Order: sequence, then structure tokens, then C-alpha cells
Amino acid sequence: MNLTLSIRTKLTLWYALVLTLILIFFGTAAYFYTKRTLSESLDITLRNEVNWLRQYLQERAELQKKKKKRGSSRSVAVKKPAKEVKDSITFSPYPSEWTEADSIWYQIYEHAMRNPKKTLINVRNNKGIAFYRSENLDENDSLYFSQQSNGEIILTTYRTSDNEERRVAYTQDANGDVWVAYPMSELDTILDNLFKIFLIISPVALLIAMGGGWFIAYSSLKPVDEITRAAQQISASNLGQQIPGNYLDDEIGRLAATFNEMIARLHSSFEHTRQFSMDASHELRTPLTIMRGEIELALRDESLTEETREVLLSLLDEVLRMNAIIENLMLLSKSDLNLYKPMWETVDLHDIVSELYEDGIHLAYTKQINVTLEQNDEVVCMGDTLRLRQLFLNLLDNAIKYTPEHGSIRLALQRNDGIALVKVEDSGIGISQEEIPKIFNRFYRIDKARSREMGGSGLGLSIAKWIVDLHGGKILVQSTVNKGTTFIVKLPLKNTESVPFDARE
Repeated sequence: MNLTLSIRTKLTLWYALVLTLILIFFGTAAYFYTKRTLSESLDITLRNEVNWLRQYLQERAELQKKKKKRGSSRSVAVKKPAKEVKDSITFSPYPSEWTEADSIWYQIYEHAMRNPKKTLINVRNNKGIAFYRSENLDENDSLYFSQQSNGEIILTTYRTSDNEERRVAYTQDANGDVWVAYPMSELDTILDNLFKIFLIISPVALLIAMGGGWFIAYSSLKPVDEITRAAQQISASNLGQQIPGNYLDDEIGRLAATFNEMIARLHSSFEHTRQFSMDASHELRTPLTIMRGEIELALRDESLTEETREVLLSLLDEVLRMNAIIENLMLLSKSDLNLYKPMWETVDLHDIVSELYEDGIHLAYTKQINVTLEQNDEVVCMGDTLRLRQLFLNLLDNAIKYTPEHGSIRLALQRNDGIALVKVEDSGIGISQEEIPKIFNRFYRIDKARSREMGGSGLGLSIAKWIVDLHGGKILVQSTVNKGTTFIVKLPLKNTESVPFDARE
């Protein structure tokens, strides 16, 4: 199954696809940029923490040396009991060899309280004795940093025995070692939240953008729809109609202007063709009339041989046939040029159909076709009597031509809810479904050779269609090949000078 999408839908889908790719690219770039920024920011923070602690310990060590030199202080071994501190930060229960261990501990604790609660700090002297250790650290954590840093700050990532990943900044010098760690799970939580926000916002943004894209496409293509509808209403009978939109100074306006220029050229060409048909028909009437008069005059000569008389009669038939074609062509040309003025009057369709039935009996006699009048209601309408007679006679003549010998033709006139229905049904050769839309075209013949043999001109049904349209009616065709054809004429039972009646199917 071929799925055909409108341009509006295609533009919306393409817009959505491009926006989806942009969102994916932007989301991926934002994710990795945020991850990199957070990692760099964490490294800077850890490095600053280590620098502060190292600098503080160095200052304390220098101060301690000065005191020893002056002999103003004595070494005192202090054994610090374990202290419980809020926010999971505790002083290590290990002994300190520095005389002002309390001051060191409180300075580090005060600094730790100003930092994120998840920051883990471990400070040891050069003998491996801890001055300060965060509660969440154990002695085994120091095993991950056995390498010498030589005073430089080392940044690395390690996993604990509990499989927790941490980022750590580590340094070691003559005074001892300092390291500060931060769990990577905190960064992962931030990135996960960012990803969830992206998953929530992206579909909403995509839907809003698709709605906006559809609206923009609809607004942009709306003039194209108007041009399409206007073009569908233009036919050979109203080529003077203009397509809206040529006032726009854009691609749509130029398209409408081009269409109007093309229609104007077609209108001019059609007008010349119609005028030529009318002029040619008018010019041909005179010589045909003269030829007819001369042939009829010659036939009055009793001295003509039988062979000559047959030739003249054959010529007279051709002249009469040509004259009928010229009259029909001239009638259609007048209708195209809006020169035909119908004679509106009250028409008794009952009488017309009765006369049609009588004419049918005589015309079908030679082919032994059975003509019947099944129904003939009393129906009166407004119309052109001459043209209505021509309409039904053309349909009857067409039925007789294409119905074989010993066939049947049925006529009927019905009044049905404000509509006059005239049916002409035959048991002829029928018309294929592919041919039905073409039979009302001028000079169109289904079987060209057979039509010429029967004397058809290809204008009878065209004139019938024009007369029906003139009266605001509708003509329908139902046909089955080799079984017959039914022409149904629907005429409104009201003033035909008003808006054409929309005859119902």
C-alpha cells in the first residue's frame, strides 16, 4: 500500500526529525560538557583543599620549630580521646606528637564544616599517625596511596572495599601526607538528574515544536490550497476567472500570477477557437443551403436517369447531414460565447414525452425495435421548449442507433420530490465504464467506424449535456456492455433562471 503524505505533513515530520537530531546532539553535548565541567570543578576544589591543609600544617610545623629553638616550650605527649562531632566528622583517636594538637584538630574541623558534608579528609604526620580523619574513612583507605608524591598534588580515582568510587587529591612531604576525597556518586546523581530532566523536557519541546511547525506549514501552504480550489473550479466555460494570491510578493504570489497568465492565454486561445467555429459554421451555411436548393431543383427534372437520381439523392443526404452538423456546431459555439438566449416558458413535459414516444415508434420501425412508454406523469416546468425537444430527441436517436434489430427502448417520465425524471433505456450494445465520462465530449465516438456508418456526428450528446446544464439539471448514465444503456435526465421543477438546481443522485 502506497502511503501518500501531504506536503504539510512531510514538512512537519522533517521539522520534527531535524529537531529530534538537534535535541539529541544538544543533550549529548550538554551531558558530556556538564560531566567535564563538574569533574574539573571537583579537581580544583580538591586541589584547593589539599593546598590549604598542607599550608596550614607547614605553618604549624614552622611555628613549632621556632618554639623548640627558643626553649619556650616542651614536648608533651598528648593522648586525645575520641570525639563525636556533628555531621559525621570526628577527631582521630590516635596520639599526636605535636604540642598544639588540639589547635590543629579544631582548625581542620572548622574548615571541614565549611565544606560539603560529603568531603572526606585524612591528615597524617610523617610517621603515619593521623591528626584528623573523617568518620567515613578507615585505615585501609590509605593503602590506595602508597606512591610518593614528592610534594606534588596527585589527582586520581579509586574504589573502596565497598566498591564506592571516589575522586581524591593526595600529597606527601616531610611533614606528612594530606588527602581529600569526594564520592563520584554525587556527580553521577547530578548527571542522572540532568538526563532525567532532558528525557522529560525533550518530548514536550518536540511536541510543542511539531505543533508550531505544523501551524507554520499550514499558514505557508494555505494560499496553495486556495489556488488549488480556485483552479479546480476553472473550466473551459469560465476561463475569465482569476486565481487569488497574485497580490502576494513571494513565491506563492508569483505562482498565482503565472497561473493567471497561463489561464489568460488559454482563454484567448479558446475565444479565438470558438469565434472561428462560429464564423466557419456561419460561412458554411450559405453554400450548403445553395447546394441543397440546387440538388432539390435538379431532382424535379423528370428526364433524369435512375442512376443520376440516386447520385443526387445521396448528395442530398450528405448535404442534409452536413447542414445538421453545422447547425449543431453553431449552436454550441453560441453557447460557448454566451450568445444563445433561451426562450423561457412553461413547458408541458407530458406532451413532449408523448410526442417523443410517437416519433420513436416511426424512427425505430425499420429496425423492428419495440418502443414503450412505461410512465408519463403530468409534469410542468420552466424551460426552452425547442431545446428540451432536441434534448430528448437526441437521446432517443442515440438509443435507436446503438440498439440492434428487434431490441427494445423504454421511455418514462416521473415526478419525484420537486424533480422531473426522464428515462431513456435501451437494450443496445452498452458503454464501458471507462468510456462513460468521455461520451459528452464533442466529436467523441466510442466506435468511430460504426458511428460514421450510422451517420453520427459526435455532437448529439454534447448538445444534450449543454441543454441539461442550461436548465440547471443533471444527466446520468447507467450502462452495461452488451446489455444496454439508461440515460436519466433530472430537471428542477422551478424557475431555471435562478441558481442551477443541485439534482440529487
